[in-house]
Amino acid sequence: MSDDDTEASTTQQDSVYQALRQWVTVGRFLPGERLKIRTVAAAMGVGQMPVRAALQRLAAEGALVNVPNAGVAVPRLSVPEFDDLLQMRMLLEGEAAERGSLRLAAAQRHELQALCTRMDEALARQDADDYLAANEDFHVILYRAAGSPLLFSLIDTLWLKAGPVSNRLFDTPAAAGVLNDAHEALMKALQAGDSAAVRRAVEQDIFVAGQFVRQRLKDEGPQSRRAAPRD
Repeated sequence: MSDDDTEASTTQQDSVYQALRQWVTVGRFLPGERLKIRTVAAAMGVGQMPVRAALQRLAAEGALVNVPNAGVAVPRLSVPEFDDLLQMRMLLEGEAAERGSLRLAAAQRHELQALCTRMDEALARQDADDYLAANEDFHVILYRAAGSPLLFSLIDTLWLKAGPVSNRLFDTPAAAGVLNDAHEALMKALQAGDSAAVRRAVEQDIFVAGQFVRQRLKDEGPQSRRAAPRD
């Protein structure tokens, strides 16, 4: 294999890894779901080798788990594990939001408003995928504005663990009526120049959404932690 071929292979592996990591983060895969290399490769339009490497890389990071005789699966969280994750998200994301609110450019504020509107529209038509995608973009813009790559990296790691359970938000119809309230409060706080209120809005956003997910995890009980069976 030539140096050019090696570089192309490495580039493709990195690209596949980043795409799969994004899919996990936005909740494209469900807790307990077994990820079949052939199926994922077909969905991405790539060969199986880079997918296999990406899945193992994600497993090494704790985003996925190796299940004996069942390949790679999305882990499930117990209620205590979820509570710990929720507390850490509120702590780190609240800090990033407060810092970011002080450094946002006018164009970024307009973009946040557009994303807030998009989330409203997605909730109205019950489009969970679009809501989650817009929600991630909203928070990425705000947190990156904080100017701390280390802080954002820590948050990104937590998102990777929270992603698979994020779709559970939409198991409860009542959630759609309140999920965007904190984003609207955040926009008002930005307009008022109140960075502390921005922090509180983000903490509220994480906490409120988390209660819907937490209840689902609690209702399912310990048996929900088993990975999806091999088929």
